[in-house]
Amino acid sequence: MPVTITSNGRVWRRHSPMRDILGFAAWLALVAFFVFCWQVMTKDTMWVFVHDAPAQGADILARALPPRWSYLASLWKPLWDTLNMATLGTLLGTVIAVPVAFLAAGNTTPSHALVRPLALFVIVASRSINSLIWALLLVSILGPGMLAGIIAIALRSIGFIGKLLYEAIEEIDEGQVEAVSATGATGMQVIDYAIVPQVLPSFIGSVVFRWDINIRESAILGLVGAGGLGLNLQSSLNVLAWPQVTIIFIVILATVVVSEWISARVRRALI
Repeated sequence: MPVTITSNGRVWRRHSPMRDILGFAAWLALVAFFVFCWQVMTKDTMWVFVHDAPAQGADILARALPPRWSYLASLWKPLWDTLNMATLGTLLGTVIAVPVAFLAAGNTTPSHALVRPLALFVIVASRSINSLIWALLLVSILGPGMLAGIIAIALRSIGFIGKLLYEAIEEIDEGQVEAVSATGATGMQVIDYAIVPQVLPSFIGSVVFRWDINIRESAILGLVGAGGLGLNLQSSLNVLAWPQVTIIFIVILATVVVSEWISARVRRALI
């Protein structure tokens, strides 16, 4: 609690005594809440397994090394499927997200009472469900395969891209919109010449960023039968082929690093 005695002898405090008390009470409540949450999370924990975890981890690591490099030849096709799944899912999600974003933006929606709430609901619903859960549901409906993975990636991407795009649309310079409208332009012409040029760099950056995220997510969708590298990972885990698991992890890591580099270069060129 900073206290300073001024030249005239008065005591200066940064906060009032009541605010200091309230601040202390807030920190005390936060600590108590953390202790309560810790007790809830660990009430069923068997600490004997936790104490044995370092030894078990070291044992698995010893069996996972060295990687089985000969298995790499079997991963090129699943890797290609993973990249296609992420790319096609991102494109499909983008096609759906664009009109949803324009319907959700307050300055472009045709109806604030009905259409905008529905569009916002679509965005929230998409963002609230993880792509792995989407894939699990779609595999049970469509059967195993890449189609379920592509649709799962698309459904997850709608909310991400739609949210960023509609926020960008709401932050545009309305002066350009008024200038184009003053020429007698139609609604679609206003969008083409006044709105799209302003949000295009942000939109492309968001799509590329989402594509980068989707590559990471599509690499594990095979765990629920949606194709890609996840299928190989699941089969290797089932037979405890740890050297194969290691090489799959290396391939996934290398793919994510490359996609991250591409995403960063594209976004740097646009922003």
